[in-house]
Amino acid sequence: MRVHIATDHAAFELKEYLREQLSAAGHDVVDHGATSYDAEDDYPDTCIPCAEAVVADPESLGIVLGGSGNGEQLAANRVKGCRAILAYNTEIAKLGREHNNANVISLGGRFTTNEQALEIVNVFLTQPFTQEERHARRVQKMTDYEDAHLA
Repeated sequence: MRVHIATDHAAFELKEYLREQLSAAGHDVVDHGATSYDAEDDYPDTCIPCAEAVVADPESLGIVLGGSGNGEQLAANRVKGCRAILAYNTEIAKLGREHNNANVISLGGRFTTNEQALEIVNVFLTQPFTQEERHARRVQKMTDYEDAHLA
């Protein structure tokens, strides 16, 4: 699977760890940065291009990382067609894919260990959308709103 990944300085080491682990597991990992640690970088500069790449490649999924994951999720969700969730455990990751057809996961590097983050990401990458009518209907309502109101 193609996995797009992005971070700011606050989760730079976590991004490097996940990139290495996911590549070793056979995923095609596309790194949208940061490419080096810079305490003054801004998460929208990497997270928005990551979300755009996921939307442009519907068979892929994305990971955005930061200190808390909040700003990164917000930035990713500015991209039309992106459905980013903030997850701190495997159950949230599972439900985000299963019920919301989320295509991007956001994690807080200050709140998860490398090993916890990898476990959460692996659940996210392997859990399919249920396609149940009620879930599909709700996702479609969000898509319809985007189509009608967002450029």
